[in-house]
Amino acid sequence: MVNDMVNDTDNQHDTSKRPYAVVLYGATSFVGQITAHYLAQFLSNKKSTDDSEKSAVTWAIAGRDKEKLEKLQSELSKAQNNEETDKKVDIIIANSDDDTSLDEMTKQTQVIISTVGPYLKYGEPLIKSCVNNGTDYVDLTGEAIFIKDMMDKYQAKAQQTGARIVNSCGFDSIPSDLGVYFTQQQAEAKFNQQCDVIHMRVKAAKGGLSGGTIASMATIFEEVGKDKARRKQVANPYLLNDDTDAPNVRQDNISKPEYDSEHERWLAPFVMASINTRIVHRSNQLLGYEYGRDFKYDEAMWMKDGIKGQLSSYAMSAGLLGFATAMMIKPSRELLSKHVLPKSGSGPSKSEQENGYFDIRFFGETSEKDSISTKVTGDKDPGYGSTSRMLAQSALCLAQDVTKAEVAGGFWTPASAMGNKLLTRLEDHAGLSFEVV
Repeated sequence: MVNDMVNDTDNQHDTSKRPYAVVLYGATSFVGQITAHYLAQFLSNKKSTDDSEKSAVTWAIAGRDKEKLEKLQSELSKAQNNEETDKKVDIIIANSDDDTSLDEMTKQTQVIISTVGPYLKYGEPLIKSCVNNGTDYVDLTGEAIFIKDMMDKYQAKAQQTGARIVNSCGFDSIPSDLGVYFTQQQAEAKFNQQCDVIHMRVKAAKGGLSGGTIASMATIFEEVGKDKARRKQVANPYLLNDDTDAPNVRQDNISKPEYDSEHERWLAPFVMASINTRIVHRSNQLLGYEYGRDFKYDEAMWMKDGIKGQLSSYAMSAGLLGFATAMMIKPSRELLSKHVLPKSGSGPSKSEQENGYFDIRFFGETSEKDSISTKVTGDKDPGYGSTSRMLAQSALCLAQDVTKAEVAGGFWTPASAMGNKLLTRLEDHAGLSFEVV
């Protein structure tokens, strides 16, 4: 069914009485469908000790294609193995190019989950609607320049209406953001001070790319290729720090093969470092610079030692450089998109999602040269199996665990908005683990 819009007098600062706790927008996209199935399973599972809380959560799926939504609705109903299989999840019809439909949707819910990318092309209207209507919002964008644009336009209004906007709630950038947050907490407990430098290393990861991810990357490279100002933005490690006195510490950037003598491994660039590092530095700002104003953070991929590791590192570096260069040039970008790269709506198989994993390590050091090592692991494909769970639990965390008295309206990061509450949810329900090594 499609619900009527709630009364326009709905208190923007108190959204708890709205019909839905969560609405999943873009539910028929590749990652949207995975997220919908996870939410349906999680919210209908009566085996956990908090079933009274979970059973009270009302949610809906949303998008522009009614036929596809009804097909997904039917699939979700069949997948819910409980006594309420005849109760279908509600449907809301909304379109990114129809502001009225977006307002009708955002006025009905406490939190919107958006999987509709590329966000630079399609994301602003929904952000605007959420901000105007005091509705909380989470997404999985890895597009730092999109977040910057939205902050510049809507931060003041979000603070006024109480809308909490939390971008990058998937593999971009929860493992990095909460990994640093967790590492700093452990350092504080052990050494009575936090680390002034942390190196993140991807030890292992297994998963695939979807057409939607490729489309987002293509959009970023297109912007960077045609606009010098965008290139300057992308190069700024403090792009998302919007305080008047942002740090200007030179940050390490692993952009070419390097040898890590301490751990006896070759390093290669990590494609997601450009968003993850920016999110981590913004978290530091929003947490009152708990990590220190001179905090340094970098990310890279671990390769093996020896000649094989060296060759792999050079191959990875050359491949990423070649891909970025090709995607910045229109003819080669169109050629790759048409004939080589995954199409929109496609992605890793269910088996690949289930059998994927990631293992990320953090190496921190305090100003007194005390060191600590931690790891964040996930038991599903990082970009889809794990991302869908991180995204869903982030939305539920905002809806159920973090009041607007605790965290006010504005643009936040996962660590700064939800911290330990989200970390606990991810360990309990999303297959993630945070450990001191």
